[in-house]
Amino acid sequence: MGDWVLGIIGGSGLYDIDGLQERRTVEIETPWGEPSDSLTLGTIGGVKLAFLPRHGRGHRTPPSRINARANIDALKRAGCTDILSLSAVGSLREELAPGTFVVVDQYIDRTFDREKSFFGTGCVAHVSMAHPVCERLAAMAAEAARAAGAPVVEGGTYLAMEGPQFSTKAESEVYRLWGCDVIGMTNMPEAKLAREAELPYASVAMVTDYDCWRDDIAHVEVADIVACLNDNAAKAKDLVRRLAAAMTGPRAPSPIDTCLDAAIVTAPEHRDPELVRKLAAVAGRVL
Repeated sequence: MGDWVLGIIGGSGLYDIDGLQERRTVEIETPWGEPSDSLTLGTIGGVKLAFLPRHGRGHRTPPSRINARANIDALKRAGCTDILSLSAVGSLREELAPGTFVVVDQYIDRTFDREKSFFGTGCVAHVSMAHPVCERLAAMAAEAARAAGAPVVEGGTYLAMEGPQFSTKAESEVYRLWGCDVIGMTNMPEAKLAREAELPYASVAMVTDYDCWRDDIAHVEVADIVACLNDNAAKAKDLVRRLAAAMTGPRAPSPIDTCLDAAIVTAPEHRDPELVRKLAAVAGRVL
């Protein structure tokens, strides 16, 4: 048993968290480079939180240039036990209207221009991603979202595309045929890196538009997305407050806390000392 420390990664439209007590801002250095921004630390109802705006305050960083390794490392160094991602997405399903909060449980990763692992030559590891989100945290986030007044759908497949351009109509139709439910540009490799860092991860994908597959409505435009983002942001902040309130009891261990136990395959005598040094925060428990 231990205390919860909740890491929040805020996506488009969510650059701060209201209501934090003992609020302070910290700069955290990582061996993977600079995180998207400084971390805001504080408490809500006695529960510790660390907030990081994924794109930086003012939305400075495009999806493909987000340093996800630095972001996850920084949250681990800040003592986070669990990470909640809040992300803006497009809908690939008629029933997932703008304003819907989808608590994602699966991903298809179509990104290609990003560093996707903390491990590599000199220290090889393979973590399981069959079930890429933490069921416990996802269920708690869904309940908090409902209490915040959002229409919630539990379960859904998130198609992670490279961007920064939106999809072509042909691409959007293919993703629908694949069974995807929402589309975004940021949850991968973030979810993979959280798993490598032994951090339970869940994602609330906040629908802003219908992508471009529907012919009966105008295709996605940034102005429309921003308007919906503003509507979603207030509910997202309330979600965080309610989620923190549900974490007042002791935190029971999660199997994800020890997922590296059987993942590292490089023998100790063959590990690259420099890479091992860089892995101190995310994998120090097993190295």
